[in-house]
Formats: sequence, structure tokens, C-alpha cells
Amino acid sequence: MINIILCGGSGTRLWPVSRKLFPKQFCKFIDDTSLFQDTVIRNSELCSKNFVVTSEDQYFLAYDQLKEIDKKNISFLLEPVGRNTAPALAISCMLLDSEDIVFVTPSDHVIGNLDNYKSVVELAKIEAKKGNIVTFGIKPTKAHTGYGYIEVEGFNVAINNEELRIKNEKINNENLVFLNSVFSVKSFKEKPDEKTAENYIEQGNFLWNSGMIVFKVGVFLDELKKYSPIIYEKSKLAVDNMKNSNNVCIDNMNCFNRVNIDDMLDIPADSVDYAVMEKSSCVKVIPCDIGWDDLGSFDALFKYFPKDENGNTKGENFINMNSRNNMVISTQKRTIATIDTEDLVIIDTPDALLVTKRGSTEKIKDVVDILRDRKSDLSNIHLTVHRPWGTYTILEENHRYKIKRIVVKPGKKLSLQKHFHRSEHWIVVSGTASVECSGEIKLVKTNESIYIPMGEKHRVENPGKIPLVLIEAQVGDYLGEDDIVRFDDEYGRS
Repeated sequence: MINIILCGGSGTRLWPVSRKLFPKQFCKFIDDTSLFQDTVIRNSELCSKNFVVTSEDQYFLAYDQLKEIDKKNISFLLEPVGRNTAPALAISCMLLDSEDIVFVTPSDHVIGNLDNYKSVVELAKIEAKKGNIVTFGIKPTKAHTGYGYIEVEGFNVAINNEELRIKNEKINNENLVFLNSVFSVKSFKEKPDEKTAENYIEQGNFLWNSGMIVFKVGVFLDELKKYSPIIYEKSKLAVDNMKNSNNVCIDNMNCFNRVNIDDMLDIPADSVDYAVMEKSSCVKVIPCDIGWDDLGSFDALFKYFPKDENGNTKGENFINMNSRNNMVISTQKRTIATIDTEDLVIIDTPDALLVTKRGSTEKIKDVVDILRDRKSDLSNIHLTVHRPWGTYTILEENHRYKIKRIVVKPGKKLSLQKHFHRSEHWIVVSGTASVECSGEIKLVKTNESIYIPMGEKHRVENPGKIPLVLIEAQVGDYLGEDDIVRFDDEYGRS
């Protein structure tokens, strides 16, 4: 199988840790690997190839994290703008062979029961070879309003039939459920309100929609063409218009396909559920118990952290006095003390602090909406921003100046560029910089500096074996990141 990993999204309900340019799938919440890395590792045992769909801005986050876990030869589809899951899957599949079996997964889920996971995926693979489009339904444990639901045809009949029961398989210690079998889908339901979700649970034939799908490429494209012909035709045009220059390999490790932005904008935005799954007659569902969790909120994340004797998350920098059941996360190891508090969520980052009650974290997305309305960068980026050549961290910013710490990876270089509204001073802290300015190249060593005048073409390269660290002081009337004109860029950016 080929694993198509959907790696877009912004994870707004996990702000301020998750942001648009550093979303939750790349965050290392629980251990030393991110949710994206866990997905790649988990599915590499089941699939012969990975195909990652992500945005242009997030590609190099994925690239760096793949290098960390030593995964190579992974293909990418880079979207200049998101148009939901139907166009993403359409374009991806059009780059594959019609006989390929595809396993579509999000990149931000937790799977706790790997044995059952492997079993149901193998069953889905068999069904896909028969011409079915197979999804996975999770037995609900509560009336959750943050998930989509699948209405299953004949599901109650199956779980009430003694011959179809699986011994000792229990959900919530009370409801036996027939797992690891295939059922027809009656309907797909969007995220419901609380009353509707409770009604689904009472009916007993509704499952949570995991968002994972297995199908044969040709079958999916035929169904897409039948039920969403405009998406199919516009996606095909986008694929046909991809130029060879847009297919770039870096370090012989990963190759990517970039869609032209005008072609992407021309494709109607729609989810795969609306475009295909709700309309197709060959969609099947497998009810399964795989320890699934999409970690869509801090409330969901809380249970995965080690706790002290009073139910607070553990941390060497946390001081809890007469406090119970609090979740405290500090990305910069700041000392945080709580006194006489219960059921709080405290999320501390260098540029934003969140304090809310447990049970209310679904409302965080409303805070992000307010930040967007204010045109605040707090919803988009952290103080440290990842780029294909390394990172930069904003140390201080005021009306006419900005100070950054820039780290350039060994052998990497920035684009050849100029700025209309600012000049720059670079001081090398460690390593050696090869600086091109106005056609001249100069080596700048540790404790040396160089001045880049406004309007002059320039670039910096790290020719050494260790990271190049420099401090950049920008001075000018406008210091926005969009004041940049690129003349040459080895990473294919415009």
C-alpha cells in the first residue's frame, strides 16, 4: 500500500503551542517524537511508500522531522493554498498508478492498540482490492461534538447477534460490539451539537469518523469523476500543468510536486466526505477498537501526561500547592506555581499565555479567530520560525528595528534577495558565513560583522560543518517578512 498522509491544518484548538506555521502534527507534546513522526513510523510497517500532502510553508518542517527518524524516499504534494481533502486526494491519486492501493491517514492521531490497528488495515486492504472504499469507525465513548459520525447500516443487528459477537471485547465495560468486520455505510454526519450527538449514542448504530480510508486509486478517481466531476476535471488540469521545474529533489532524500496556485484556486474546495464518501455506493466501514484519539484539544491531551498524586501534570518547574487536576505546559521551562487551584489548563509559550478551565478548551479556536481579526501574527508563527535553511528567532522588535537570532544549517544558504524598506547588520556568533552582497563574496568569521545596505542583492551561506549562528539587526520604516524579492532560490520558493 501507499500511505497518503494528510499533513495540513493549523490545529487551532491547541493554540498557543500549535500555530498555522507550526501546527499540532509537528509538536512533540508527549515524548521525543511528533504526531507526524509517529504516523510515518507506525504506517511504514504496513505500507511500502509514503506520500505526504502538506502546504508549501510546512514542507520543511516535515522534511526536517523525516530526517530525524531517518525516513527517506518520501514523495510530497505541496499545496500553495488548501482546498480541503477532496482536491488533495484527487491530485495525489492522479500522480499514482490506477491499480495502487492507498491508505489515507491524518498526521495528528494517536493509535494505542497497534495489533488491532494492523489487523483492521489488512482487512481494509482486502476489501479495497474488491473495489470498495473502506473507512474506519470508532465506537463512541461519549456524545462528542468535535467529531464527525458514521451511521452504519445493520450495525445494531450485528452486535445483537450472538454468533457475531467478539468475546470479551468491551467498550465502557458494558456494550459488546462486533469489531473487525465490514458494514455498509448509511450516511455521514458532520460534527453535531450536543443534543444531536446524544441522540446518535442512544441509537447505537453511529461511530466516530476516524478520517482514515483505504481504496484502489482507480476506484476512487472513478467515483470522484462520477459524483464531483468539476473537482476531478480541475484537479486533472492542475496535474497536467505541473512543470518539470516544480519537481525538485533535495539531498536525494525527498521529492516534491508543487501545484500552481492559480490551478489550485480553480479547484472547488470540498471534503472527501462530501465529494465522494456520502454519495458512493461502494463505501464500507470497519468498526474497530484501536485506541484512537485525534488529540483535538488540551482536554484530550491531558490524559497522556504523567500525573502527581493530586492529578496535576508532572514537571520539575511546576510548583503545585493544594492544587488538583491542573494541566501545566511550559515550552520554555519557566517556573509556574499554582495555589489552591483545580481543573485549570495553563499553557505557557514565549509570546503567549493561555489560562482556561478544563472542559472549555474547545473554545480556544474562538480566541484564534479574534487574533486573526486583529491581524496578529500570534495565530500564525512562534518567535522561532523554521525555514528550509534553518531557523530564525525574533529577540526584540520595535517600531523601526528588529533583532533576530539566525541559525543556518551546514551546507545551506538563503535565497539571493533584496529589501526595499530595511538595511541589515549581521554579526557572526559562531561558525563562518559566506556572504554575497552586490556581486562580491566575503567570508565573515566569528566575532566579525557585515552591513547589508537597503536595496542591495545579498545572500548568506554556511560553507562549514557546524551550524552558523548570527545576530541580525534590521533597521527601516517597514520590517515585515513580506519585504523580500527573491532572485534565486534553491528551495523553489517564489
